[in-house]
Amino acid sequence: MEPQVGSILEGKVTTITKFGAFVALGNGKSGLVHISEIANAFVNDVHDFLQEGQTVKVLVLSTENGKINLSIKKALPQQERPASR
Repeated sequence: MEPQVGSILEGKVTTITKFGAFVALGNGKSGLVHISEIANAFVNDVHDFLQEGQTVKVLVLSTENGKINLSIKKALPQQERPASR
């Protein structure tokens, strides 16, 4: 069964590349967290934020042609924004 778009899942980082990290979601499924979806800050090196074997919460962004796109930063609770003056 494909993970549902918009759902938050827990998975384990299996592989880190220059462009992101692959996360195993269970049931033989895995998805990619693109480098731009890892943190709210600029990510120069994925290794600065993630390690292989680390458990992370991810939000399912899309599922196309068997590929699952994930986001770690969008799975984080929204931080309160300061009120505009």
